[in-house]
Amino acid sequence: MTISRTSPSTGPNSATVTGFYDADTGSIQYLVTDPATKKAALVDTVLTFDPESASTDPKSVDAILRFAESEGVEIEWILDTHPHADHLMASSYLKDKLGKPNAIGEKVVEIAELWREYYNLPDAFDPAKDFDHLYKDGDTFQIGELPVRVMLSPGHTLGSITYVVGEDAAFVHDTFMQPDAGTSRADFPGGTAEDLWNSLQDILALPDHTRLFIGHDYGTSERPGPAWESTVEEQRRHNIHIGGGVAKEDYIDNRTSRDKTLALPDRMLHVLQMNLRAGRAPTPEDDGNSYLKIPLNKF
Repeated sequence: MTISRTSPSTGPNSATVTGFYDADTGSIQYLVTDPATKKAALVDTVLTFDPESASTDPKSVDAILRFAESEGVEIEWILDTHPHADHLMASSYLKDKLGKPNAIGEKVVEIAELWREYYNLPDAFDPAKDFDHLYKDGDTFQIGELPVRVMLSPGHTLGSITYVVGEDAAFVHDTFMQPDAGTSRADFPGGTAEDLWNSLQDILALPDHTRLFIGHDYGTSERPGPAWESTVEEQRRHNIHIGGGVAKEDYIDNRTSRDKTLALPDRMLHVLQMNLRAGRAPTPEDDGNSYLKIPLNKF
């Protein structure tokens, strides 16, 4: 059974946010709704991927679509915060199914350049073709009548972005985790702990009451169940990696040391090859099947 929770709107210019937990990857998918118009966006949705059989299944995101329909919500946008390394994006699937525009940060173009080299696929990946909007820092748009502002939030990747919706919701992806779990890793190609520190500070500059919705949670020994909502004030006071006035140099040293102990996500080399195409499989070959190219011994 999918775990989901709704964070209600706090009043005018405030979104209703329902998070849906994907247990296979520890990812949280979001339905962000303007209560006044019932218009909505999907953020960081997951297409189920089995790395053992290299098979895909839309069951996770289809459950969200059924929920939206039951709530009388119309989805306007398909949004991602970065090309995910641990789950397969449902962006392309949803664009084809719903006929709605999809978006990601403009620096996905630079990420694609890095990974063309890693995969030795010099002609692969054209984000401008697979995404309708490539947002830059400071861009704005609307979900219904709710204003949305884009913040560049690099560190985990060089092109991660945050969506600040209305007056009190921010979708901060792989920057913060829950306060008792700390912050996200910064060792993927193009990511740095210093950039992540700076992004965390930018998020902490938002108003204290801002609800922060994170990209992943894996529970802790004291808190086995998933959680994904906190506030700027809670993160500033209690985050175990950065809260309470931790110095920048100490954070960078601790983040870098911890990252050296972490294994690559088991889906990374599979899904990035698709996520740089908005989750679309490579062009089928003459037998009608798509194939992924996995580099051996490169990582």
